[in-house]
Amino acid sequence: MHYVKLIFTLMLAVLVGACGESTAPSSSKNEAASTTEQSFVESKKRADSGDADAQVNLGLLYAKGEGVPQDFAQARQWWQNAAAQGDAQAQVNLGLLYAKGEGVPQDFAQARQWYEKAATQGNAQAQVNLGLLYAQGEGVPQDYAQARQWYEKAATQGNAQAQVNLGEMYARSEGVPQDYDKAMEWIQKAAAQGHARAQVDLGEMYADGWGVPKDAAKAVEWYQKAAAQGHADGQLRLGRMYATGEGVPKDAAKAVEWYQKAAVQGDEAAQFSLGLSYLIGDGVPEDSVLAYAWLNLSAAQGNENAKGVRDIVIPKRSQFSSAQRAEAERLSSNWKPGQVLRRESESASAAGNMEPAGGALVSK
Repeated sequence: MHYVKLIFTLMLAVLVGACGESTAPSSSKNEAASTTEQSFVESKKRADSGDADAQVNLGLLYAKGEGVPQDFAQARQWWQNAAAQGDAQAQVNLGLLYAKGEGVPQDFAQARQWYEKAATQGNAQAQVNLGLLYAQGEGVPQDYAQARQWYEKAATQGNAQAQVNLGEMYARSEGVPQDYDKAMEWIQKAAAQGHARAQVDLGEMYADGWGVPKDAAKAVEWYQKAAAQGHADGQLRLGRMYATGEGVPKDAAKAVEWYQKAAVQGDEAAQFSLGLSYLIGDGVPEDSVLAYAWLNLSAAQGNENAKGVRDIVIPKRSQFSSAQRAEAERLSSNWKPGQVLRRESESASAAGNMEPAGGALVSK
């Protein structure tokens, strides 16, 4: 009787606890929805009265589908109303709609016109976007001189994207004489602001000795900063440093760890490196099935080296059967970004953990 009473008490405690846990998130969710709805009502009232800031905000709510169904046509209409009043942010947003083809046919010429209106008002984001159009020749003839001019305007305002773009132009000699000192100057400014791609660029300059003495330890330092932000290329390069023991003690397992972080984001070079690691058993147990699956994903993105190893090297292995190849094909075909590939036997044993077939979800 005492045992039954104890069980009843425990069940009651669990039920009460569950009720308590479900109330807070639901309340929080309702509060968030109420806040979004209130924001929409307030923005709509002010937008109708001609307030440009409110029109920009209302357009954002429609573009993101917050508080209202997503509707790019409505977003465009409200941004056009604000843009007609000379609002630079509305002009940038309209340019982005045309550049991405969201709610309108993709039209880089239209994007350029809207970016120019905002850029001439000194809007740094518009200046960067306009520079990109000139650098890539989208909506305008390719013109690196024009790209550099617009990047410089935004870079001097402290825009990190413009600074890294400008630095890369000097490093690659795109429309300017190659100048690693200027490249380093601008890329450092962006890296200091936490711009991940600039941090990778800076690491590469130290790794290869471009404009600075080679310094593997400094390269690792900058790659780590980018990798910690989830930047796939930073993770891949950090993995390579661990694989070769440059700037850090050689550690094949660490290399695999970083390759995997980049590979699950879809980075084809990381998928190739991870596939090779499984193929030769470097940092992980040797596994031809997982090697084939990762190489297959990389090859699907056009990596010819991955295709060669997959089609020539692995089939020559006597232990690689047709059944194993079929399993590898299934794993790669079922893969989704954010998943770590696991053998089907492992996935079955982990079913109690609610992992999806063919992979376990991992945080990026």
